[in-house]
Amino acid sequence: MTRDIVITEVALRDGSHAINHQFTVEQVVEVARALDEANVPYIEVSHGDGLAGSSLQYGLSRTPELELIEAAVSVCKRAKVGVLLLPGIGTIKDLKTAAALGVGMARIATHATEADVSAQHIYQAKELGLTTVGFLMMSHMAAPEKLAEQAGLMQSYGADVVYIVDSAGALLPDQAGERVRALKQCLNIPIGFHAHNNLSLAMANTLVAIQEGATWIDGSVRCLGAGAGNTQTEVLLAVLDRMGIQTGVDLYKMMDLAEEIVSPILQVPQEITRDALVLGYAGVYSSFRLHAERAARKFGIDSRDILIELGRRKAVGGQEDMIVDVAAEIAQLNSTTKIR
Repeated sequence: MTRDIVITEVALRDGSHAINHQFTVEQVVEVARALDEANVPYIEVSHGDGLAGSSLQYGLSRTPELELIEAAVSVCKRAKVGVLLLPGIGTIKDLKTAAALGVGMARIATHATEADVSAQHIYQAKELGLTTVGFLMMSHMAAPEKLAEQAGLMQSYGADVVYIVDSAGALLPDQAGERVRALKQCLNIPIGFHAHNNLSLAMANTLVAIQEGATWIDGSVRCLGAGAGNTQTEVLLAVLDRMGIQTGVDLYKMMDLAEEIVSPILQVPQEITRDALVLGYAGVYSSFRLHAERAARKFGIDSRDILIELGRRKAVGGQEDMIVDVAAEIAQLNSTTKIR
């Protein structure tokens, strides 16, 4: 089957953030089976922060992720199940365990300027025979030339694909395009693009990325992802079909999955709330939203103030502990100002 664009469905990983990591085995089985039947080639399953992400800092999973991964693998006849691994959170041992369960893809994620920490994990994923993806997060924080340099490192380690990841949903279309062009000039492997919709630009950025040469694209069915979600898979499929771009994925089945299976899983509809908007505006990691909202309630302050300050401090994924510190500082400052 011809696929001009390779789709990876991320709702069972990125969507974990949106529901506080509360996926059940039954939900994962139902979604993964439907995605497989729709002929989606890759399905990412893990804690929102990747293998071994379940923790007090990042959020505790309702169900151990290895159970979710094993369940997804058990019902996928054609699709490959993938996992995300952030070096420093997940380990080589975690990667080997996931491979033993039957996953077919590993996505090794680092901050946009820290590709060098991915070397051993990319080497190991390749040794395990997995489709190996380099995942450069918070790509808005690196200039195109720097991002291309980092992508080149991942390619040199053996990555099959390297992704530009707009973790904050902060990129504007021209910025997305120039980053893809920069990678296109220096890589001889496919380029991927992962968007977030915090500025309502996920679809626009994805289409620009495709026009500039990205051929591996992430989507989340029903927009189930961190912040305001990702590029909505079923909508993307309809747009690409109108453009004559082949994905090999069954549009009707994806529509049905979104409407009948994923919609009931959503705790609230995925929309661009004020906090999601601030994530994109301030350039803050999309998974920080729920953490900031909880800290705001605890300290009686505005969550937007927390997110804006995190953006000013250039906080990145893995620094969730800063959220409470920043909230406490803002509350103290507010208290001092009132006294004066």
